[in-house]
Amino acid sequence: MDTTRLDDSTVTRLLLTAADNIQRDHPVHWTHVIDDDAQLVPQRVLHPVFAGSFDWHSCVHQTWLAVRLLRLRPSVEGADDARKALDALVTPANCATEAAFFASPSGRYWERPYGWAWLLLLDAELRVGELPWSVAPIASVLRDRWLEWISVARLPVRTGTHSNTAFATCLVFDAARAVGDVELASACVEAALRWHREDADYGGFEPDAADFLSPALNTADLMRRALGPVDFAAWFERFLPNLNEARWKGLREPFPVDDPSDPYGSHLAGLALSRAWNWEALAAALPAAHPYAELAATAASAHREAGWRYVFGHGYMADHWLGTFAAYLDVGAL
Repeated sequence: MDTTRLDDSTVTRLLLTAADNIQRDHPVHWTHVIDDDAQLVPQRVLHPVFAGSFDWHSCVHQTWLAVRLLRLRPSVEGADDARKALDALVTPANCATEAAFFASPSGRYWERPYGWAWLLLLDAELRVGELPWSVAPIASVLRDRWLEWISVARLPVRTGTHSNTAFATCLVFDAARAVGDVELASACVEAALRWHREDADYGGFEPDAADFLSPALNTADLMRRALGPVDFAAWFERFLPNLNEARWKGLREPFPVDDPSDPYGSHLAGLALSRAWNWEALAAALPAAHPYAELAATAASAHREAGWRYVFGHGYMADHWLGTFAAYLDVGAL
């Protein structure tokens, strides 16, 4: 059953934007390390599935967005255009090329962890929904790469941008659980506990100018997956023992976005959306009588309202990715 909070007109707008983005080759953020000029080839040569939407990871999660919306609203206006785009891009030959890149030495670290996590979530969405496209060859390689990395990673990355390990691990855990991959899910839980079980008295300053994720809230969002309800509530109280004090006003309340068309401005717009889903999840995970439960619900509502203001109409630096975060907030994953 579709229980999303999105009306059909918003779904259509998100879906058509995603379909346009995944087919749009320029502008492109070309980030490969190359050894000679012969390797200066168009992005679409190396990445025939995910060359659009400015950069590889954005194209992956815009593809996830299209697939997710098609699964939930298969008859909505714009669905046929989105299907045609996916038919042209997500082919066995194109996926084989992408998989070969990630199996090569060049693909051992590239787009880890953020892009890998979105790809594994996309794969799970396609499998669970029994949809007519498959990225299985790419997912198989990246699943192995993920396990190779996360099983020995001693330290997390506590940033508010793409390298944040907690956010990516949340996505991969959800994907693994959805498809019944016990080994992958267990590796994510083990890493979460290794990285964050002893975290206490969080002392960071948020947000930074480039943040689209909250290091504190994503850590908590990961740990609610790794711990049972009672243990999580106790951990959360140790992690942010003074959450209701003035020190954390900047975490509880949305940060103003002066220019959402600026790349970093669009990041701060996305931060409001990602914080909203973090706060919603934390409010649901805490006991109803917990002193932070109402605070979390209030913060979620404020961030939701703030984030949705920026989803449309602020230029390509915002449009090529922001709709994914808005939809993730309202339709969830899987």
